[in-house]
Amino acid sequence: MSVSRRALLRSSAAAGLLIPASGLLAPHASASPTLTRARPTLSHGIASGDPRTDGALIWARSDSPARMIVETSLFENFAFPRRFTGPLLTPATDGTGRVRVTGHPAGATIHYRVTLVSDRGTRSQPLTGTFRTAPLLPGAVKLNWSGDVVGQGWGINEAIGGLHGFSTLADRNADLFLHSGDTVYADGPLKETVTLDDGRVWRNIVTEAKSDVAQTLDQYRGNHSYNMTDQNYRRFAASTTQLVQWDDHETFNNWFPGEIVANPAYTQEKRADVLSARALQAFHEWQPVSRVDAVDGRVYRKVSYGPLLDIFVLDMRSYKDSNSNARTQSGHILGARQARWLVDGLNSSRAVWKIVANDLPLGIVVPDTTYGDKDGIEAVGQGDNGKPLGRETELAQILSRTKRVRNVVWLTADVHYTAANRYDPSRAAFTDFHPFWEFVSGPLHAGAFPAGKLDGTFGIDQVFVHAPTTANVSPITTEFQHFGEVRIDGLGGTFTVDLCDTSGKVLHRTVIPRE
Repeated sequence: MSVSRRALLRSSAAAGLLIPASGLLAPHASASPTLTRARPTLSHGIASGDPRTDGALIWARSDSPARMIVETSLFENFAFPRRFTGPLLTPATDGTGRVRVTGHPAGATIHYRVTLVSDRGTRSQPLTGTFRTAPLLPGAVKLNWSGDVVGQGWGINEAIGGLHGFSTLADRNADLFLHSGDTVYADGPLKETVTLDDGRVWRNIVTEAKSDVAQTLDQYRGNHSYNMTDQNYRRFAASTTQLVQWDDHETFNNWFPGEIVANPAYTQEKRADVLSARALQAFHEWQPVSRVDAVDGRVYRKVSYGPLLDIFVLDMRSYKDSNSNARTQSGHILGARQARWLVDGLNSSRAVWKIVANDLPLGIVVPDTTYGDKDGIEAVGQGDNGKPLGRETELAQILSRTKRVRNVVWLTADVHYTAANRYDPSRAAFTDFHPFWEFVSGPLHAGAFPAGKLDGTFGIDQVFVHAPTTANVSPITTEFQHFGEVRIDGLGGTFTVDLCDTSGKVLHRTVIPRE
């Protein structure tokens, strides 16, 4: 608690955790021997993402130029290993890279080991992790989800164990973790201390990138780097395969294409399209995702996890219309191409259960008053309970065109509390759809907020909600920090959802029978 910011930064840099791209030596560049490391270092741990039946993506970051080498095995002692030569990790990608490993049996736990090799032949200390390949046969599936990390001024506080929610998630031993967006708060600078209402003092570790809003590519990179210096995060990332999507705070609050930032803190660049392009590059560099897997080279994609589960990861940020005056006769939040992809994907899916990962909620009203516009809407729900307006018109078309599809469940975060929402045409203004559930979770490590207003256009019934009564409640306790857990039984007969706090306590359970 008494360690100074300068000392923390000095110790972190010495550990190789916070060296920015500008600190990476270019291959073959001349340098003082005192500045050249004897061996490269895996500075931010390792991670896996987007599994398939024969493998997964493996991610790593080097503190100096080096070749990424991955070995995999069915055995913890790495007997009979397979070897994969990955990319050269250089400053061009902030030292990050990934390789898709293939050729493994379906439905298996795979041990993997990452090593870096410099052009001088020196090797890093290896790091090890595990992932599970998608199954070919029916079998139990376990998935966790949440969102919202290091938001509202609450950063890594060593006095409470850092980002300890990730330690809880690591212990759950899930097959998959769905990160529902706001993986970083690039628009959320940190202060060294924050005085809580009860007089206690919260102390953040603060880095240069977290001292101001992100505008440059390096600042966006630094926000991802910051979160991944946490030991809980690194343990979780090495042991749990992730499906990662983005939302607004990877760029800035409530942004939409074509926007000009009103926040005066943005002094270097105010065009949302420029800022979001930088943010997206940093996102792809620092997360275990690949543009190749996305339909349009950005974010939205389908991940099949055996015969029981298909997951449709949406991008409700890149194609939305303006938040201002959003209560119009028509609007969009996915865009025509993505909406058609989702409709076609749900209708053609042969999986028993279909998860739609929506980074913004459907029937919870999320206002945006950035420009003083009383009609500003950030998400889908308009708040009038009537016929579909604005972005609700696009959702109405999707629900109508997929009404014959059964066993569809929507999972989201964004609003910083947890809830179970049931949508039913019998109590809705728009009735041309089949009933479905939407579950909300988060934050994982950010400010918690009161429950929002509901929009009755699609017949929402909030069966359960757990939220504070005041805004921006800190993560100093686990009470209002949340994650969700999905369990599908071995034959797909039931889909069980537990809404939990980050201690692992189950707050609410819903068991959905197969239709």
